[in-house]
Amino acid sequence: MKKTFILVTTVLASFLGFSNSAQAQTDELVRVYRWYNPEDNEYVTVAEDEYQDGQLLNWKWTMKTQIFVAYRNPGPDRVAVYAWYNPVTKDHASIAEDEYTDDQMLKQGYTSKHIQFYALTRRGPNTVAVYRWRVSKHKDWVTVADDSDTDAYLKKDFRHKTFQYFGIARSTDVYIYNQLDK
Repeated sequence: MKKTFILVTTVLASFLGFSNSAQAQTDELVRVYRWYNPEDNEYVTVAEDEYQDGQLLNWKWTMKTQIFVAYRNPGPDRVAVYAWYNPVTKDHASIAEDEYTDDQMLKQGYTSKHIQFYALTRRGPNTVAVYRWRVSKHKDWVTVADDSDTDAYLKKDFRHKTFQYFGIARSTDVYIYNQLDK
């Protein structure tokens, strides 16, 4: 009887531990940054650990600015965000999976698609709307959170503001956010 009780308890504890670690992996957060390259007058959106800071600095990217927090893994009410690069215009774009098809991006000259992070599709507590702005003169897109200084982008001739998704405003509140969502 003791052996059966210990076996059942061990199996139950293992199962509970696995489900908690699976939930923690699903809720793993990633900071999302914007970098600027003054030589190309170009912005890029980069997820934490997508590239090393040293690489970006070596490639002449500067002004690293955190814009929001997202999820590293897929989950309910999340959309995949992909990085694309156009070698002709030297433009980097972060595009949610439901914004443009791969065919549309390829026809515009973009290549090198890879996953960056997963963003929220619904507004919730402690979220911030994330928009993409475009400047026609340079054919450049920039990702801007709604709580940013948007006047600075207007002065640089960025227009064509388009809603993309929601980001988490501060990583310290995400666990509260997740509990409220249930």
